[in-house]
Amino acid sequence: MATAVLAASLPRHRPLQRPPHAALGPEPRRCASGIAPSRPSPPPAAPRRRGSSTTVGTPIAASPEKDCVSLPAPVPLWRLALPTLLCDLPDAEEAASSGRRRVLVAGAAAFLSRPNPAAFAAEAKKGFLPVVDKKAGYSFLYPFGWEEVAVQGQDKVYKDVIEPLESVSVNSIPTSKEDIRDLGPPDKVAEALIKKVLAPPTQKTKLIEAKENDVDGRAYYTFEFTAQAPNYTRHALGAIVIANGKFFTLTTGANERRWEKMKDRLHTVVDSFKIENRI
Repeated sequence: MATAVLAASLPRHRPLQRPPHAALGPEPRRCASGIAPSRPSPPPAAPRRRGSSTTVGTPIAASPEKDCVSLPAPVPLWRLALPTLLCDLPDAEEAASSGRRRVLVAGAAAFLSRPNPAAFAAEAKKGFLPVVDKKAGYSFLYPFGWEEVAVQGQDKVYKDVIEPLESVSVNSIPTSKEDIRDLGPPDKVAEALIKKVLAPPTQKTKLIEAKENDVDGRAYYTFEFTAQAPNYTRHALGAIVIANGKFFTLTTGANERRWEKMKDRLHTVVDSFKIENRI
């Protein structure tokens, strides 16, 4: 009897209700680059143990200014960072049309000095291994001894097991553009790509060179840059191209202290990058 009275006197606790997930904002519209940034699903809430300092990441939200996906720094998700970058390129169509004559002249000169692709492939066999991705439609060479590793947000990554800064990575995302020159001249596109995608915002970057090359009638932008961190500097090369409805990026590099030893091999990697023509 006393137990029943005690139980009746205790307050009834209502079951806890989970708050709804935070809204991710409106669906981002297609940007001037022709690439629609995808909206990721919110990450599942992970249980937190007592005394643990682990926190759940903040969901990616749509930017109210440009309606493009904004990312926290540093940017680990290449596929989301690149569409944001292309949205930020100002007046890409106008810049491309006004500067196209200048870069075409530079591209013609570069093409004359570029080795024949067939002869180059035969020469590059020694000391390099080929990568041919028939599904994605690209191929390139990487130095013998590097190993393939899986990195989130990257299509392919090969790296040296001893020197962590010596690596090559390839990425691709869909686009409605048909030519890399539609995004602007080489220096402007490379500068934006380096600062907003290829290097963390805390690193000091410097664009050394950017140019246009013509390979089998298709325009490629290639560039060289450095990214300075507190305890090291990475010297890197990159190549970008638009083909078959995709925007492709290849980047490779090494520690600045090993640049003189590695630069010829890294140039070979960039020069070997080629997109297959598809009808």
